[in-house]
Amino acid sequence: MATYRAGKIFILYDADSLCDADRASQTAPPLPPQGFDPAWWRDAGRVVGEAPGRGASLFVDAGDFEPGAQWVLRPYRRGGLIARLSDDRYLWTGLEGTRAFREMRLTAALHARGLPVPRPVAARVTRHGLSYRAALITERIPGARALAELLQQDETDPALLKRVGTTLRRFHDAGLDHVDLNARNLLVDPHGEVWLIDLDRCRLRPQGAWQAGNLARLERSLAKFGARGAMLAIREAYDAPTKASA
Repeated sequence: MATYRAGKIFILYDADSLCDADRASQTAPPLPPQGFDPAWWRDAGRVVGEAPGRGASLFVDAGDFEPGAQWVLRPYRRGGLIARLSDDRYLWTGLEGTRAFREMRLTAALHARGLPVPRPVAARVTRHGLSYRAALITERIPGARALAELLQQDETDPALLKRVGTTLRRFHDAGLDHVDLNARNLLVDPHGEVWLIDLDRCRLRPQGAWQAGNLARLERSLAKFGARGAMLAIREAYDAPTKASA
């Protein structure tokens, strides 16, 4: 990971993927600061899709930055009542405390451990006095679909749900507390592999009651999609390591 600063703009990026051997020693990443603005990609005709949600994430063609790859650009957006005051500004408490830098570093750490999260590409933070705006870019998982979509189209089976449970157990064993574990943040690729996305505000912590809280949140999400019963298969696979060691 490398950090670049230009005035009030800070960029944390994966130097190994964005810089080739001849450019790795350069201070500035090849992706310019405006590369975190949706309008910049739209003007370049590089937007290939858009994901639902508050942040209006864009799928973009990485082009010359990473040939053959697509990225997900996600501006940070607030929800709830506070969004009426500002939907994209957060309190500045230091660079490493920003949501973008924290999520970037956490995602990179999990990716390095071989856990199924999208590879992080870069994060930008723009400071405005006592507040900041931020955006994150990660690699798009080719052909992946949200578990929520598969549930709505009745395209799940017990084997897939068990893989969801096994995957969640891997993350929990690694200490990941996912504060927004829901059926939209679980992706399934064309090979049936399960991925976890959106690590905003998540953290690594010792084992505790938070694990049950994560699963309860997922169960509520499944119920919203009319699939409360899916939690039985997920939970069975999730508990399997514990039963095997008992």
